[in-house]
Amino acid sequence: MSIVEKRWFKGMIAILLFLLILLLLNKNQYILTPIVVLLKTIFLPFVVAGILFYLCRPLVEWLIKKKAPKWAAILTAYAAICLFFFGVIRLVGPIITDQLERFMDNVPAMFSTVNDFIAYIQENRNTFPNFVQEGLVTASEEIQSRLESSGGKIASGILGIFGFIGGFINTVFYLVLVPFILFYMLKDSHRFAPSVAMFFPRSKKEHVLRILKEMDKTISTYIQGQMLVSVIVGVLLFIGYLLIGLNYSLVLAMFGMFTNVIPFLGPYIAVIPAFLVALFQKPILALYVAIIMLVAQQIEGNIISPNIMGKSLNIHPVTIIVLILTAGNLVGIIGVIFVIPAYAIVKVLVVNIVKIYRADPEQ
Repeated sequence: MSIVEKRWFKGMIAILLFLLILLLLNKNQYILTPIVVLLKTIFLPFVVAGILFYLCRPLVEWLIKKKAPKWAAILTAYAAICLFFFGVIRLVGPIITDQLERFMDNVPAMFSTVNDFIAYIQENRNTFPNFVQEGLVTASEEIQSRLESSGGKIASGILGIFGFIGGFINTVFYLVLVPFILFYMLKDSHRFAPSVAMFFPRSKKEHVLRILKEMDKTISTYIQGQMLVSVIVGVLLFIGYLLIGLNYSLVLAMFGMFTNVIPFLGPYIAVIPAFLVALFQKPILALYVAIIMLVAQQIEGNIISPNIMGKSLNIHPVTIIVLILTAGNLVGIIGVIFVIPAYAIVKVLVVNIVKIYRADPEQ
């Protein structure tokens, strides 16, 4: 067998051609502009529909096994989604609204508490060493100026909130596409893998189908597991906040539940507002909040996640940190959220390609 027929040689040629294509596209970026616009347009609806697809598919498959027609199973899944959101809005909505209103009412008192603390430091700064006094004065002046600036911008902040709400409403209308995309995903998902495999030679179809099946399992495990883990963490935080009597416990617990979908950084982001609220309510509660978050994360990391998600991803913590930092710098928060499942998918692809190569290294 000549060298040009070796698999490694073909792989090197493919890599060189790929890099050449990237170079040409970089020199002619205008060609990619319509594609980029298209991807930005369909990204959000397809991501939301994809998440709902993996959450609804177990129910649809179970109903089909029970001899229900596929259309009836899909409509049942739609009804379950609607009932879930209706129940959340009906039961939790008023509580969240009440807690947010009380929080906004207490913002002036929080500012007053900070000002009192600054005044106390200034009155008693002579009891500290000189370098500490200078640092405290500088920090106090900076904090006070920022508070005054924030107080003067309350009106603009309220306008900003209304602007955000308007943008959110526009997004809701934009996501009207999601039910249609979700319907066809649930209806024709079984055709996706064969449709992709048909572009490969007959000898490779089995490998392609196996890789696609493993990718599907990886995505399904991650989405379903992450959602369930986040809900459980939110419940644990809510119970802990209730036990210590923390204000706005439901809002803070839900914030912790949503931020838990961010790998590694989520728990640290979740504890910040709870910690600040505890400091203003009663300083000792800040210590309790830290303990609650630590306990919840230990339970999640050592009990919940291993039993729900298992070792399907099997990614080392150092790798997760590197991926998150890199994705955060390159793409931002969107990259941080999606980098772990994307890495898991690429890992499945690479591992299977290596297995195929090892099975027949001469090609």
